Amino acid sequence: MNSSPSLLNIQNLSVSFFNEGAENLILKDITFQLNENEILGIVGESGSGKSVTALSIMGLLPKRIAKITSGSIFYKNTSLVKLSTEQFQSLRGNEIAMIFQEPMSSLNPSMTCGKQVIEILLQHLKISEKEAKVEVLNLFEKVKLPNPERLYKAYPHEISGGQKQRVMIAMAIACKPKILIADEPTTALDVTVQAEIISLLKSLQSEYNMSVMFITHDLSLVSEIADRVMVMYQGSIVEQGDVNAIFKSAKHSYTKALIASRPTTKTRLKVLPTIKDVLNNALKTEIISPAERQLQHEKIYSVPPILEVKNVSKIYFGKASLFKNPEQIKAVDDVSFKVYEGETLGLVGESGCGKSTLGNVILQLDKATSGSVFYKGEDITKLKRNAVRQLRKDIQIIFQDPFASLNPRINVGEAILEPMAVHGIGSCKKDRREKVISLLERVGLNASDFNKYPHQFSGGQRQRVGIARAIALNPKLIICDESVSALDISVQAQVLNLLNELKEKFNFTYIFISHDLAVVKYMSDQLIVMNQGRIEMIGEADYIYNHPNTLYTKKLIHAIPKGL
Repeated sequence: MNSSPSLLNIQNLSVSFFNEGAENLILKDITFQLNENEILGIVGESGSGKSVTALSIMGLLPKRIAKITSGSIFYKNTSLVKLSTEQFQSLRGNEIAMIFQEPMSSLNPSMTCGKQVIEILLQHLKISEKEAKVEVLNLFEKVKLPNPERLYKAYPHEISGGQKQRVMIAMAIACKPKILIADEPTTALDVTVQAEIISLLKSLQSEYNMSVMFITHDLSLVSEIADRVMVMYQGSIVEQGDVNAIFKSAKHSYTKALIASRPTTKTRLKVLPTIKDVLNNALKTEIISPAERQLQHEKIYSVPPILEVKNVSKIYFGKASLFKNPEQIKAVDDVSFKVYEGETLGLVGESGCGKSTLGNVILQLDKATSGSVFYKGEDITKLKRNAVRQLRKDIQIIFQDPFASLNPRINVGEAILEPMAVHGIGSCKKDRREKVISLLERVGLNASDFNKYPHQFSGGQRQRVGIARAIALNPKLIICDESVSALDISVQAQVLNLLNELKEKFNFTYIFISHDLAVVKYMSDQLIVMNQGRIEMIGEADYIYNHPNTLYTKKLIHAIPKGL
């Protein structure tokens, strides 16, 4: 454990939020220190108080609805609780900086990336604009952005998610702060990009002798970066200590649950543990043996495939100009594979590899440039519009972001009921309503949730609504497109368990798309690894994980956070 003096000292801190006169205690008497030149991991699920802790330190709590009700925050000998707005402005960026979770909403879409970092430098340092530009280009090189000159002139929408996060890191370290708070900086990133960002933060911390607070919901990820770890649950600190000690001998049942909830790459449990299981001492430890798995596969692959993709390519064309032909981008390049009834086919690869485009081609949301897609022996690429509409009943999708895919003006009951009415499921509205209520209960929600709107649910609950809507039409094939990637680890375990339970009961067939190889391996019978529109590897999921024969597949597996 780091024995350096503490740089940041939080004592008995409590924070309340106020809504229509009612007080809601969010942080409950928390005490911890951040030492000089160390990385402190702060772990917990959504709603545990991690981000509220960070916002309290930064003086960014929303003043009208939140306030520090007791306790102290000292940076060196300065009480942050007593600082004025003007004093905080000079401290932020100079002494304490923050990388936010969602770079797209933190970056100004109307300004180039370079100008946004220059703004920070000119505000805090006495240098000219010319000197500031040189410094920005140096920073872009330091955070390993490719072609710094090009990215200096690029707008946020013109660069990838990983590059946007690197721009945010450049902004945060521009004035060489003593403390860097990184709030879920890798949540939506590919495992390989995530590994690169972790490595980058570690090297910058070492170079600048910064102290880092690394906030995440993934305890395995913390093991890759932190010296110490602090576990938060429902606004309280339940455990803190050396990262090795916490992983090897966690004392609190909640910490044990966080460690247990992530799918392991070594064994395949029939049911993943959830927080509730561990807290109630109701763990199910039954394992699917290799022999059981082989028997199941013999049954699945003894019949003709339900879906066959043959030599499918999808090309997008850029803008043409007077002097050059439009640029061709091969999103999917000559892809062929089969999917069998009752199977889960995993589709894994980094952002931009063609996974989602392939899913859209199968759904006929996007037309293939060439090749065929056979569903139950019929080439669905040749179907007329009305026939495609009927096909929607058989092939459904569960989206990555359920909030974006639900209409905020329609209650969730009506959102599930509407496609049922379109496809003539149920004899009348009353019959359909009863079926929707039954579906809500099946996915772990309540009948009373029928009349609620999307904003009234948590992320995990909204994903359950998305699943209920997908299965309402009694489909045969469901495409799960990154459907658990934004969820807390324990909520992810609940949703994965639900998908497996529904598959067993209704004999669903899944195409499970994700960039997280640990999750895909756990869920899948067969696995496809995609890279730049092409299939790198295809085969039984466990075999591919244990015998990766391409550099790209090895890179994906190596990037999975291993824990300790």
